[in-house]
Amino acid sequence: MRFLSTIRLDETTAQAPSAQLMADMGQLIEELTRNGQLVSTAGLRPTAEGARVRLQRGGQLSVVDGPFTETKEVIAGYAILEAASLAEAIELTRRFLRVHGDDWDIECEVRPLDGPEFGRQP
Repeated sequence: MRFLSTIRLDETTAQAPSAQLMADMGQLIEELTRNGQLVSTAGLRPTAEGARVRLQRGGQLSVVDGPFTETKEVIAGYAILEAASLAEAIELTRRFLRVHGDDWDIECEVRPLDGPEFGRQP
């Protein structure tokens, strides 16, 4: 089954990753990719470089350019994981969080992807 693990952090207080963190993350990504447990992963650019597109009742569309000052936590990245169970996907996400050490305040949300192409029936 495939799971989406989204990484959330406070964009206003987040620190830049150190060279050591990037090296450790690279090793973890290489290992999980080699084992077939990591399908895809990426960080997201700051909200200042993005936009929100909203559909409201009545069919009205609106676009708001970033940054999104009313939002404290933002999705900063994602990983698509291949795991036999939610418990296994959670453990893979825990490994990702542990690499960061004690100086980070990060939250990940892990959810199964839906649909037959992801090993799940709607």
